[in-house]
Amino acid sequence: MKEIRAVFRPDRLHALRRALREIPGFPGLTVIEVKGFTAPALINNPTLQEELTDFAGKVMIYTVATDDMVDSIIDVVVRECQTGLIGDGIVWSLPVETARRIRDGSPL
Repeated sequence: MKEIRAVFRPDRLHALRRALREIPGFPGLTVIEVKGFTAPALINNPTLQEELTDFAGKVMIYTVATDDMVDSIIDVVVRECQTGLIGDGIVWSLPVETARRIRDGSPL
């Protein structure tokens, strides 16, 4: 099992949700609003105003999925959230040792 996390532009959430729901057996999603900034090395000559106000609103999603679903989920996130601009976001996965449904205690 893996936990997949992604941080991206909020305007991409609707398209991403629609695309993820098309993946057979997609396990569900948690969404939170976050703020962040792009790596300073990627921005040429930032102004003082940009340095002080560079936190941009983003969305972070979390899901836990079987190992065989990870690549397809990550591919969908990249495809649906990519604009080609600095600040599009990042997606990654982490190993999950144990996961159970609270409803009935069954393993995922």
